[in-house]
Amino acid sequence: MIAIFSDTHSRRGHELEGEALATAREADVVIHAGDFTSPAALEAFRDECERFYAVHGNADSAPIRDRLPTETVVEADGIRVAVTHRRDGGEMGLAMFGRSNAADVVVSGHTHRPTVVETEDCLLLNPGSHADPRGNRPGFAVLEERSDEHAAGKTRLAGEIRQPDGTLVESFEYTVPAGTNTAE
Repeated sequence: MIAIFSDTHSRRGHELEGEALATAREADVVIHAGDFTSPAALEAFRDECERFYAVHGNADSAPIRDRLPTETVVEADGIRVAVTHRRDGGEMGLAMFGRSNAADVVVSGHTHRPTVVETEDCLLLNPGSHADPRGNRPGFAVLEERSDEHAAGKTRLAGEIRQPDGTLVESFEYTVPAGTNTAE
């Protein structure tokens, strides 16, 4: 299982609680799409997660920007994930970023709004913010590869966006186009 977070905006720590904290601790991989705001928040995430990958966001301080890339690609659980905080050009810019990185999924943040969009080439996933939703539902995402004996040669992804207490916001499935993207 891959757990996905973004936009923590904390001076104190990771601000994880309830199901969000349990998921971060249990996940095979944790991805964060930036805007920790403080080194304390970044270090708190690193302390909770065994395999942790992150990018910096526009609100991150210089000590965080110096330690984290603007974008990264993570291969986990048979899924290739391109991660960025935000991209010019909206959904089209994110889809182009995914295509250029042969990604199955593009994870982004910045809007604080949980969003899932299926494009021709990849799935666009914004988990929202678990700690600072700014008028949106608080959220984080989980993503898993599912075997599908009916779709030979294709990878099927199943995911959920949840509130920190575990309440389901949205569930989704995505079938990666055959012969494209999927990590070997």
